[in-house]
Amino acid sequence: MTTISTPGEAASRVAYLASDVVISVQPSPASDSEFSPFLQSFASANAPGIVSKHPRVEPVRHNADPLLSVYGPLRAGNLVSVTTDSSILLQSIPHLYKLAQYPLVLHVSLRSSGYADYSDITSIRQCGFTFLHSETLQESQDLALTAHALAAKSGKGVIHFFEAAKFSNDLPVPSDYQEVIARVLDASRNGVLGNVADGEDQSIYADSGRRAHVEADAPSSEPDPILQQQPSLTTPSTGNGERRADNGAGSSSEESSRRESSSGADSASTSMTSVMSAPSTKPVASSDILAMVSQIWTQIRNLTGRQYSPFEYTGPQDASAALFTFGADAGELGKVMGEAASSDSYAHAGLLTVRLYRPWLSSTLLEAVPKSVRRIAVLEQIRRRTTKWGALLLDVLTAVNTRPGAPAPQVVGYQLGYLEPSTIRQALNGIFSNLLSQSPIQNLEVGSSPDSRLAMNRQPIQQPAVENAYMKILNRVFEDKLYLANSIDAKTDGVSSSRKALPEFGLGTLLARIQRRKAFVQRAQDAAKSREFTTESPRKWLSQWALDANRADACDASAQQAVSRLSTDGSPLARDLLKSKQFFFRESQWIMGSDAWAYDLGNSGVHHVLASGQNINMLIVDSQPYSERAATDANKRKKDIGLYAMNFGNAYVASVAVYSSYTQVLEAMLEADKFEGPSIILAYLPYNKEDDSPLTVLQETKKAVDLGYWPLYRWQPAVGNRAEPEFQLDSERIKKELEDFLRRDNQLTQLMRRQPDFGANLSDSYGSEVRTLQKRKAKDAYSKLLESLQGAPMTVLYASDNGNAESLAKRLANRGKARGLKAVAMAMDDYPLEDLSTEENVVCVTSTAGQGEFPQNGRQFWENVRNSTDLDLKHVHFTVFCLGDSHYWPRKEDKIYYNKPGKDLFARMETLGGSQLCEVGLGDDQDADGYHTGYNEWEPKLWQSLDVANIEGLPEEPPPLTNEDIKIQSNYLRGTIEEGLQDTSTGAIAASDQQLTKFHGTYMQDDRDTRDERKAAGLEPAYIFMIRCRLPGGVATPSQWLQMDAISTNMGNETMKLTTRQTFQFHGVVKGKLRPAMQAINKALMTTLAACGDVNRNVMCSAIPAQSAYHSQVHQYASKISEHLLPATAAYHEIWLQDPSSDSQKKVQVAGDALQNADEIVEPLYGATYLPRKFKITIAIPPHNDTDVYAHDVGLIAIKDPTSGDLSGFNVLAGGGMGVTHNNKKTYPRTGSMLGFVPKDQIHMVCQWIMLVQRDNGDRTNRKHARLKYTIDDMGVDVFKSKVEERLQQKFQDPKPFHFDSNIDTFGWQRDENGRYHFTCFIENGRVEDTAEMPQKTGLREVAKVLKGEFRLTGNQHLIVSNVAEGDLPQIKALLKKYKLDNTDFSALRLSSSACVAFPTCGLAMAESERYLPTLITKLETTIEESGLRHDSIVLRVTGCPNGCARPWLAEIALVGKSYGAYNLYLGGGYHGQRLNKLYRSSIQEEEILEILRPLIKRYAVERKEGERFGDFLLRGEVVKATREGKYFHEDVEEEESEGE
Repeated sequence: MTTISTPGEAASRVAYLASDVVISVQPSPASDSEFSPFLQSFASANAPGIVSKHPRVEPVRHNADPLLSVYGPLRAGNLVSVTTDSSILLQSIPHLYKLAQYPLVLHVSLRSSGYADYSDITSIRQCGFTFLHSETLQESQDLALTAHALAAKSGKGVIHFFEAAKFSNDLPVPSDYQEVIARVLDASRNGVLGNVADGEDQSIYADSGRRAHVEADAPSSEPDPILQQQPSLTTPSTGNGERRADNGAGSSSEESSRRESSSGADSASTSMTSVMSAPSTKPVASSDILAMVSQIWTQIRNLTGRQYSPFEYTGPQDASAALFTFGADAGELGKVMGEAASSDSYAHAGLLTVRLYRPWLSSTLLEAVPKSVRRIAVLEQIRRRTTKWGALLLDVLTAVNTRPGAPAPQVVGYQLGYLEPSTIRQALNGIFSNLLSQSPIQNLEVGSSPDSRLAMNRQPIQQPAVENAYMKILNRVFEDKLYLANSIDAKTDGVSSSRKALPEFGLGTLLARIQRRKAFVQRAQDAAKSREFTTESPRKWLSQWALDANRADACDASAQQAVSRLSTDGSPLARDLLKSKQFFFRESQWIMGSDAWAYDLGNSGVHHVLASGQNINMLIVDSQPYSERAATDANKRKKDIGLYAMNFGNAYVASVAVYSSYTQVLEAMLEADKFEGPSIILAYLPYNKEDDSPLTVLQETKKAVDLGYWPLYRWQPAVGNRAEPEFQLDSERIKKELEDFLRRDNQLTQLMRRQPDFGANLSDSYGSEVRTLQKRKAKDAYSKLLESLQGAPMTVLYASDNGNAESLAKRLANRGKARGLKAVAMAMDDYPLEDLSTEENVVCVTSTAGQGEFPQNGRQFWENVRNSTDLDLKHVHFTVFCLGDSHYWPRKEDKIYYNKPGKDLFARMETLGGSQLCEVGLGDDQDADGYHTGYNEWEPKLWQSLDVANIEGLPEEPPPLTNEDIKIQSNYLRGTIEEGLQDTSTGAIAASDQQLTKFHGTYMQDDRDTRDERKAAGLEPAYIFMIRCRLPGGVATPSQWLQMDAISTNMGNETMKLTTRQTFQFHGVVKGKLRPAMQAINKALMTTLAACGDVNRNVMCSAIPAQSAYHSQVHQYASKISEHLLPATAAYHEIWLQDPSSDSQKKVQVAGDALQNADEIVEPLYGATYLPRKFKITIAIPPHNDTDVYAHDVGLIAIKDPTSGDLSGFNVLAGGGMGVTHNNKKTYPRTGSMLGFVPKDQIHMVCQWIMLVQRDNGDRTNRKHARLKYTIDDMGVDVFKSKVEERLQQKFQDPKPFHFDSNIDTFGWQRDENGRYHFTCFIENGRVEDTAEMPQKTGLREVAKVLKGEFRLTGNQHLIVSNVAEGDLPQIKALLKKYKLDNTDFSALRLSSSACVAFPTCGLAMAESERYLPTLITKLETTIEESGLRHDSIVLRVTGCPNGCARPWLAEIALVGKSYGAYNLYLGGGYHGQRLNKLYRSSIQEEEILEILRPLIKRYAVERKEGERFGDFLLRGEVVKATREGKYFHEDVEEEESEGE
């Protein structure tokens, strides 16, 4: 039999079974309460309840005004319980008075730091709740049940409290208690569930007027059959044996009970809710509570044999003295008292405890105490004494003074501290010695001091780790000037961490500190006039400092001088002043809080700060994730602190988000510090759990900022010299949308003034109906179209991610029209589902996303169809065609994902009554013609079923527009790019222009993190552009670095990406900033032309800092090749660099003056169609293959003349390439083939002829087969080589000898042959950004300002601060150290890793890459450290798709994204970049990745040979087999991809 071992578990189990909703109050999302683990366990197991089939458990943070969460479910008619510790009770008093009139149960575990403080209970005793107190583990179970049954009977709130620490020695109790709960609850529920709701829409802060009632003619509810067996145990009686009808013994108790039950004369006029359906009711009184609880306890006794009463007395019935304890372990006290020796002062004394603490029943207490008792000791465990007399002492005095017919016993109060078990006997003797003395002393302390015990046992609140981001920024910005008033780590004796978290505490601390500084300034002024200094110098500087003390611009400078003079003076007065040295300097004073301050119970402190007018800064961190905002209880609204502060009018206000704009956070903090007055910075940092990954926080932040939930702004009030307030909106996307809105709003305002009737209709409900209107508009347009057509209707609905399903659906609709059908195509999510049942013929076309999921523009449609209960398709004819890949999920158990969306939709529509037009069609990428094979079989069946199969005279379909067509029609890369840039109605450009802008160095993308949210809001995707520079060899001047930094800050997303092709890449550039960004790049003497597209791209070159002179020689040829192969079109200059409004622009016809049919003049190398695919060239300088020379179309290996040491020429490789398509074995990566050696002066022409042979022979019909690697394999290496030699008019020489040691970077400082220094910085995944931990972007900006050398970008995404003179070393080293750029103390695995961008900007990404790799490495580093491999390099690369931007196929370990969260694992690549790896496992997630890699790493550490690299070890151990050539890449794989269905 399972057992229960803690009161938290006992109460949690009862609460779950006896409630509809359980509010679980926790210290934080990552910290459990006494109750939360059990509640989470029940909820996750979907365990059934008794009151509710599936009770709902809602976690709430303790500082987020948790009782606000109960109003909604209570007023909806639910039985609600709350599990919490006692820390929330005092702050929740305003709620408790209202909630006392609802059947709410609070299970409260008293806070215990060694021993509990019962003042948390006594302080709220008058709130109107019933209070039940458990003393043992078994009682905690039975009284928890009593609480729920009593709440159901009485309709009033019940608080069940206990001190868990006292139960540690209790034996476990059986958990088989469900039948008892069911029986007791069944007898207790009498209509309360149906009568909880108020029926009024009241404010949560206003009294709804609800009062709990019972029948006027009976104090109790209908009797239960079990209760009829025994009379009530504790019904109060008078001295002559008659039953009492009052609620206590005396007017004082009666009056108290009236207050506690919140019943009064005014209750009769309020809107009341009856506990029972009865013609006549009365408010619930104490006597009713007593009768009800007695009935419940009688039933529990009859079911379990356990008996309870409101007060429990143990001891002799003729005792003359008794001890009434409220807090101490009654079991231990009773045991010691029972063993009393005759010499003990407490011999023959009794012990009293309370179970029903409120209502306080004086008569019941007197019945429990023997009449022989003449003295009573009241022992209260109260830490915070708010009155001279304890609350229980006053209760007992009130009761005994009403005892009829006898003198009242003498009552003596004691304050109970902590009692060690070994000291109980001594403590009891002391208590009773004082009690029995002639003049007892009141309020003696028993046990150890509360304060000292608290200090020993206090468990401080820890600041959530994720929130450290803002704290780190504060520390970095203000350093020693920072003073955080409510720092959790600060030493403030006697103040708990929870109290430090209150804004009032921080304000009080700062006000006191401000006063102390004022006093210190006065002391300094007085000292300046004294003659007690040894020298005269301190007097002068103290006087000057006193004048500057409150001047922000001069204080610190004067302070430095004054402190310096005092330090050398040595007088006693100087030493005394230096003891308070911190007051010389102007501090930046801050209070840091959470979004708990946005609720009423915390907001008053914010008001006090604003009202004070003091120069105090508040940083308030809001952690609510954007995705949870919709689920937030409407009754639990936060106040808009920013708006409140702006309305106050005297405060600086800013709204920031560190994961959106680090720069804006810095600006806001500096402005707040500078502002003379209150400042409030609202800082967004969303997380569900405190250990959430930075990626999760980033994604939530982006959604909130992009969609306006958390706008970034700064506001300066109209104070001082500022006549008007200044508001600056820093959210770029919102700013653009706001400008558009204001422009429209201005037009509409003028319209509404002219047409008032139109205005009323216009402002009705646009926001909430936008999506419905969009769908309706599309459908209406469709209906209008059908009216002009003849034939049967056919609605084609598609769901498509990559465009294939959309293109297919639209082509199908066009073919239907050609056959006379009324056909139209639209996205599934754009279709109004309510019309589906009225359609005649519906054809659905869907591709397969992720793990058998619908594409994004079909997910909502599918959810609605799948969950609909009233959709009737009996009159609808339908079919479905789906696109998938039978090999995409190779494991047998994953085969269900193949074309799963289409199959599911087909089955669901059939279930809903639809009739098949034809069987579901299955398109498979593994077929000879891909999905077209299955489609060509399916489409004729569709026409046959629609009776339009044999139609003559069908028009010939135009061929689909290909990339080759786009290039030919583009007029040498012009297209309609210029017109698209001028179109402000959208953030996008035309599809064909998206292909052309790649040649100009920019890709159109959208923010995939916010795609779904924007769609739900009726907005187009957040279109943005990536810009890539062309930077031959990756060398940039400090001036260029500063210009690139400014572009990324002002026009991008405030970060720069150092790419695997040694260049700069900017992300997040909106369309309106494209041209300014291009012009800024041009001003830096750089360009983006040919950085992308079907041309030769950026030419790479090894960085090799240790051989600078040689590097300079080789780099010249990288630049020469790049310039030689640059496209010649003038389109780039026309579109990007000329001002469209200038006169010079009018002389250029952007879209029409290029010479057609004159390729040799316009593009002498490329012609009108350019290359079949992209073309990449790299140079490696042995022994470093840091550019992966084997991975490119052309790889050049620099050969040094052995005699002169100068560059002599290059070994030439051709045919390397990385791009692959998952599960398409016709695609593969390839390493370059050696052609031979070429002297250096001919190398640019060799590259040209290799490129032109590819131009003329590459496959232009299939872009997946268009790279040079396929051309060479199709032709053969020898044939290709001969064609190049034929154009070159000479033969390649035999290759020269060379060797490579590695393909990773060498980090740290290196000295070259010229005596110059070079430092290689670790830039993880090439992302240059500012974070709270690593302000690299700011640091490199500062380095660039003073650097006299250059920057070299490496092919591994890192950065070399290059050519530093020895005299400049100290300054550069200091800057690198200050900004943590000198930190290369990372594991060799991390230093050897790289990743592509992937999510959220890359449209091809299937999984995370750059944002995931750091997390993965962290999880592997434990194994690396344990295995002793911290300094052993293993090349690890991750990409989000198989296109291979990070060159994963050469890595020793590679993860290639397959779907979100799933990767293919490849192993065995060459450490020198010379060998391809091999597929080891397909479509695995993180858990399995770690399960595979950890044992392999451990084996490598133990079994490797001397100098053996990880990839070589895997081949020797036959973990994988070697890939001999690229075309054999898919052979001999460890996990053969099985055949599909």
